[in-house]
Amino acid sequence: MEITEQDLDDLKYAKMLLDNPGLAVKITSALGAPIEKGFDLLPKGWHELVEKSTRKALDISIHSAILTMNTRLKRESANRFHKLMAAGIGAAGGFWGLPALTVELPISTTVMLRSIADIARSEGHNLEEPAIKMSCIEVFAFGGPQKADDGVETGYFAVRTALAKAVNDAARHIASKGLAESSAPALVKLITQVAGRFGAQVTEKIAAQSIPLLGAAGGAVINTLFIDHFQAMARGHFIVLRLEKIYGQEEVRALYATL
Repeated sequence: MEITEQDLDDLKYAKMLLDNPGLAVKITSALGAPIEKGFDLLPKGWHELVEKSTRKALDISIHSAILTMNTRLKRESANRFHKLMAAGIGAAGGFWGLPALTVELPISTTVMLRSIADIARSEGHNLEEPAIKMSCIEVFAFGGPQKADDGVETGYFAVRTALAKAVNDAARHIASKGLAESSAPALVKLITQVAGRFGAQVTEKIAAQSIPLLGAAGGAVINTLFIDHFQAMARGHFIVLRLEKIYGQEEVRALYATL
């Protein structure tokens, strides 16, 4: 099937979003200083705190965000509303610093997941479908290109390929058991794999928030950039999934590579 001009434009837009610079580049550009300065200011044990907080945030957000979403379709997603919420949460987190991460991150992640699901719905996807629910979680694994990337393991389709089995297994689980059994191996595996990639973005976020003089205002700015990044990843991802339903995954992937 030959792709329409409108769908081709949509695919080009999706590729532009998904291939945009990663979160670290965006934060550095906004702050005017490299976030590497913040890493030296983080206390010992911060790796463990980030790992624990990231997995907890994803686990909590699955239940408090997706299960409470209105599944009715609408034309536009409420991106600005979710950004305002994230900014407010970030301001509080920026004021209290790293100790607030275990509280702030689950709330921020829940807001972001609601925004991601809202974007999926606005692209015509049915949030009652288990595969779409898991695709919403999958978005947190899309970090975007980084300075040191070689493009082999971090590209959009490479990440999707790496997560494909975990996403499919988790979707099959919730299709038969629902989301109530959060400790099911299929869900735990997906959360663990996504958390490993999402944790890299969280690390960049807290490093930036650790830079002196940023405080609450800096926390608001960084959290806005944080949610903006994943809103862009979600928009690109769900455009691609929408087109794959029409033209087939292999066809869309091949065309994506030529753009």
